[in-house]
Amino acid sequence: MSLRFHEISESRHRILNPISESKLMLLGEICDLRPGMTVLDLACGKGEMLCRWAQAFSIRGVGVDISATFLDAANERANELLVYDNVDFIQGNAAEFPQPGHDFDVVSCLGATWIGGGLLGTLELMKMALRDTNSLVIVGEPYWIDLPPDEAYIELGIKPDEFTTLDGMLDRFAYAGFHLVEMVLADGDNWDRYAAAQWMTVYDWLRDNPDDPQAQSLYEWIVQDQRAYLRYSRRYLGWGAFVLRPFG
Repeated sequence: MSLRFHEISESRHRILNPISESKLMLLGEICDLRPGMTVLDLACGKGEMLCRWAQAFSIRGVGVDISATFLDAANERANELLVYDNVDFIQGNAAEFPQPGHDFDVVSCLGATWIGGGLLGTLELMKMALRDTNSLVIVGEPYWIDLPPDEAYIELGIKPDEFTTLDGMLDRFAYAGFHLVEMVLADGDNWDRYAAAQWMTVYDWLRDNPDDPQAQSLYEWIVQDQRAYLRYSRRYLGWGAFVLRPFG
C-alpha cells in the first residue's frame, strides 16, 4: 500500500497499530518509564505513543517518520497535551536515523519493520541507538496464531517466511541478540478497531473524492484488503509489542 493510501485510510486513527490506548500505556508501565528517560520511536506515525508517554511519565522523546501528514498530526497532539517541550518529531527515513553514538533508554518501532528490510534488519538498526545493555527495545510485529493455508500468503501479500509463530519469534529475537523480557499482545477487538475502522474512512473519502486520480486504485485496495482481513487475517494473524533487552 502506498504512503498516500496509509494517510487516507488512517486519517481518523490516533494509534496506527492494532493496540488500544490502555495497552499502549501498559507498555510504558512495563518499561518502568521515569522522568527524564529518553525514547526513540522509529516510524512514529502520529506520535501518539510518545505524546502520551511524555504526558504520563515525563519522558523525552524523538519520533521519526517519512510522512509530513502524520507528523503534522503528531505536533498538533503534542500541543494539545502540552508536551511540545518533551518531544521532537523529525521527517525522514527512519532507517537512516539510528547512529552508534545515540544513547536512548528505549528504542521502539511498532508495526514498521519494513524500514530495515524485516524484523532482523530492523533490530540491528535499533540496537545501534541504545544507551547500554540495560536499555530496552520495543518492536511491534505480526505473528501467525496458526499457520494459514497456502493461498492465504498470496491474498495477504505475505511471503511464507516473512512472519513466524510466537515461539518462532523467540528464536528470531535470540538470533538477533536479544532476550524477550515482556510482551503486550493485540486481541481481536484491537485488530477490528484498527482494520475495520479504516473501511468507513476510505469509503467516506471515496464518496467525497470520486474524481481523484487514485480513487479507483484505492477502491480496489480496500475491497481486496477487507476480504483478506475477514477471510484470513482475523483468524490467523496476531500482533504484539515485544519488549526486548540485548544480551550482555
